[in-house]
Amino acid sequence: MMLFSLESALEDQADERKRTDMAVPAAGEDLKQQVKEFWNRRSCGEVYADGDSEMDYYESHRRARFELEPYIAGFARFEEARGKDVLEIGVGMGADHVEWARYGPKSLSGIDMTPRAVEHTARRLRLYGLHSDVRVADAEALPFPDRSFDLVYSFGVLHHSPHTAQAVNEVHRVLRPGGTARIMIYHKYSLTGYMLWARYALLAGKPFRSLDEIYWNHLESVGTKAYTVAAAREMFSAFSRVGIRIQLALGDLLQGAAGQRHQGPALSLARKIWPRRLLKALFKNHGLDMMIEAIK
Repeated sequence: MMLFSLESALEDQADERKRTDMAVPAAGEDLKQQVKEFWNRRSCGEVYADGDSEMDYYESHRRARFELEPYIAGFARFEEARGKDVLEIGVGMGADHVEWARYGPKSLSGIDMTPRAVEHTARRLRLYGLHSDVRVADAEALPFPDRSFDLVYSFGVLHHSPHTAQAVNEVHRVLRPGGTARIMIYHKYSLTGYMLWARYALLAGKPFRSLDEIYWNHLESVGTKAYTVAAAREMFSAFSRVGIRIQLALGDLLQGAAGQRHQGPALSLARKIWPRRLLKALFKNHGLDMMIEAIK
């Protein structure tokens, strides 16, 4: 199949501008500030929020999130929060955080690098009469002592951190022995990546641009990264047990608001004719979302 051939070609090509954690520019704080400013303009998922009241506004976002991505609940397993010390890294608009709070954790903490996300989440918790320690903080330097949590959760966040491996090390540090991390980061060989490569490399007359460079510059905030399964296993090698599965995401299937940065007639047409059922059958291992469950 064409996409499998494309994967092989991209994997074998010379990667003249490969982006890895080891190659983050010296001005790492400048990059971190750019990422913060990007997400502080609009938290992830705000496009789905609408309503005349505050409750309607957040409920519309919740419905859209869990209807468009029904696999989140199965991955997170929110009910396992009961009686545990839980941390969420990257709370965003707070939909997942509210779910953790509803199940009665012993304690619940949440961090985000943006004040906007923390404000959304704190407001959302107040609406439901729920409680959490939510604060602005850096995933690469978590403000918690060693062995503070039984469960750490982060969905679609750590690949935006300039030093993702350091953030994973912090997850390991704050987990208790036997504790669980459930982390989603982006998968390199995805339909989303292939589409972006076709537009910004092949059709732009720059076929030797790497997938790393494409993700870095053209998917969400600057500096976004995506990983192979092998690279992810290496980052999580300090954990005693690691399970990984790949999930086709909204971008792969051109659903929801996927592709907001790349609007145009071609994308509108593709949304109408995209063979989603066929892609789900043939390319289920070429999804953007890499779901990782790691036991310390």
